[in-house]
Amino acid sequence: MIILKSEREIQMMAEAGKLLAACHRRLAKRIRPGVTTMEINDYVDAFLKKNGAKSEQYGYNGYQYATCASINDEICHGFPRKSPLKKGDIVTIDVVVNLNGALADSAWTYAVGEVSGGARKLMETSKKALYIGIEKAVAGNRLGDIGHAIQTFVEGEGYSIVRDFTGHGIGRNIHEDPQVFHFGQPGRGIRLREGMVITIEPMVNEGTWHSKMDDDRWTARTVDGKLSAQYEHTIAITKDGPIILTEQ
Repeated sequence: MIILKSEREIQMMAEAGKLLAACHRRLAKRIRPGVTTMEINDYVDAFLKKNGAKSEQYGYNGYQYATCASINDEICHGFPRKSPLKKGDIVTIDVVVNLNGALADSAWTYAVGEVSGGARKLMETSKKALYIGIEKAVAGNRLGDIGHAIQTFVEGEGYSIVRDFTGHGIGRNIHEDPQVFHFGQPGRGIRLREGMVITIEPMVNEGTWHSKMDDDRWTARTVDGKLSAQYEHTIAITKDGPIILTEQ
């Protein structure tokens, strides 16, 4: 069931999103060679608590961290760890903020020092794909319009779009209806309506789109060991067009 949000609820989610955007801006200055993703995780946890919020990931289905930290060939849901990041790595930090019961979800891929031209292009393509999808998040359009626009762009750039993980509705729960696919056919799927709040979060791979799961049953990675990047925003569907609630 899709839960439409009131203007007040969207405003509360926007406040959570504002805090999350501020958190990501700080992470951009902290992520560098030698830093560990566990240190980043602890920083996020402390930053949110200092600002009267918490990470909604902690405890979700038994998850034990405030962030997901996915490095290089890891697509999503990687565990923070104590091994230091190396120059040339790319790392995706995914955070869901709970501020007074309202949630906001955003993930960004960061370069660790200087990265290769290939890694940089992958990151740029992934970020552009997110905004191309957001342009289609208009009341009256269908979910397939979002997925088709993202897929067409990504594949046109020579990359693949992950199919095993999707965006989703969000509100007082991390995962609500509907699922938001990043591939598909235009004019298909649920029609977007004013009051819907969704995440758009394309995961883009250098090689094949197929994924495999680590033994921890959380971390998903590319089957061919090639890089993956992801960017995510929480979006409100309004009569005036899409509003990015987690804009940096």
